[in-house]
Amino acid sequence: MKAKLGIAPIAWWNDDLPELSDDVSLEECLRQAREAGFTGMETGRRFPMEAKVLEPILKQQSMSVCGGWFSGLLLDGGLETEKDRIGKQMALFKAVNAPCIVYGETAGSIQGDRTAPLATKRRLSAEETKTYGRKLTAFAEWCAGEGMPIAYHHHMAAPIETEAEVDQLMNHSGEALRLLYDAGHMAFAGGDVLRVIDKHHGRISHVHAKDVRRLVIEGLDRTRESFLDAVVKGAFTVPGDGSLDFEAIVKRLAFHGYEGWFVVEAEQDPVTSSPLRMAMIGHRELRRVMAVSGYSVED
Repeated sequence: MKAKLGIAPIAWWNDDLPELSDDVSLEECLRQAREAGFTGMETGRRFPMEAKVLEPILKQQSMSVCGGWFSGLLLDGGLETEKDRIGKQMALFKAVNAPCIVYGETAGSIQGDRTAPLATKRRLSAEETKTYGRKLTAFAEWCAGEGMPIAYHHHMAAPIETEAEVDQLMNHSGEALRLLYDAGHMAFAGGDVLRVIDKHHGRISHVHAKDVRRLVIEGLDRTRESFLDAVVKGAFTVPGDGSLDFEAIVKRLAFHGYEGWFVVEAEQDPVTSSPLRMAMIGHRELRRVMAVSGYSVED
């Protein structure tokens, strides 16, 4: 089985918390990621949106685009509006041969609001989930038909956060809606990270390799503290530096035949957690668990 190892730029520049950002250029960010051993990077705020500008920068560092976030509003919005909103990003991703666009629902989400406690996140009724699933399916079918599939990102402080909410969305959406599996977000939400793979492996098309620090998560007051408060406290980290058993996680994905990108995504304070050092730790741990899980990593 084949795997590719990528990383997200959120360790260098945090789009939700600019104060948790290193003062480095896109070129330097890519250089450090390549030095750590990664071959792909998801997009972030310092990426140009024109292929003719971005491609020479990627080529210089021998890197590729391995995905990137799209702030979706489909929960409360219309299908045609979302088609227009995603158009520019879709054109770029097709031009640079990215594997997918990461769809993150931001309608009703409190993930970027530091004043909103975790316990106040939006919860959908069964009927709302059914309607949302139908809209997402239609959107995913259209995106795939245009040549750029989406992968749905379950996320803390978003309407689809918990294991039960992921189950409901998968049950009320079609096969075209693929799933981004993120062990860190699922563990934070209290889900069983291996059981989620077992239930939804057929829909998983993209993987975020995010670890957690359980002591930080268990110490949160969710009635008072927000998702961003948790980030500042160090809830997330890279594989090999946290509490999750990534060997078990990767072995379970391998058992079900997953092939594709494993993208390290761990937002932390770059002052106390050097992005390059953390990238090296994450890459080393992923290479270790890939080897024992039967993956051949493309360099």
